[in-house]
Amino acid sequence: MTTFEGSHDGKGMRVGIVCSRFNEFIVTALLDGAKRGLSAHGVSESNVDVVWVPGAFEIPIATKAMATSGRYDTLVTLGAVIRGETAHFEYVAGPVADSIAQIQLETGMPIGFAVLTVENVEQAVERSGPGAGNKGEEAAIGAIEMANVLKALR
Repeated sequence: MTTFEGSHDGKGMRVGIVCSRFNEFIVTALLDGAKRGLSAHGVSESNVDVVWVPGAFEIPIATKAMATSGRYDTLVTLGAVIRGETAHFEYVAGPVADSIAQIQLETGMPIGFAVLTVENVEQAVERSGPGAGNKGEEAAIGAIEMANVLKALR
C-alpha cells in the first residue's frame, strides 16, 4: 500500500493570493495571517503575489486568471462576506465558494479558501485575529500541503 501525504514545506513555491477589498480591515488581517503561515513554512516573500479585487464576487475571475497563468504552485483566496439585512449574503457566499471549487477541478490548481462567511463583524474579527485560528494562515498552510500532495500524485 502506498500512502500520499503533502508536507508543509513551501520552499521554492510561488504563491498567489487574491484579496477582496470589501471588508478590507478583516481581509488585511487574513492576509497578515496568510503571509505569516507562508513565511513560517519556507515560502519567500518575493515568491508571493497579492491581487486585490473590489469584492468577494470578483475573487473567482482573478483566481482563475492566476490559476491558468502558469506562474503559481498554489493560490489562496481571502475575503469576508458578512450577513446583513438583505439577501446579498446568499447571492455572494455560495457562488464564490462553488466557483473556487470549480476552478480547482478545471485547472488542477490547489486553492486555499479563506473567504469568511459569518453572521456578524465579531465573528469575522474572531476568525481573522493575530493568534491561533486565523483562517488566512490556515488556508495558506493548507494550500502548501495540497500543492505538495498533488505534486507527489503527479
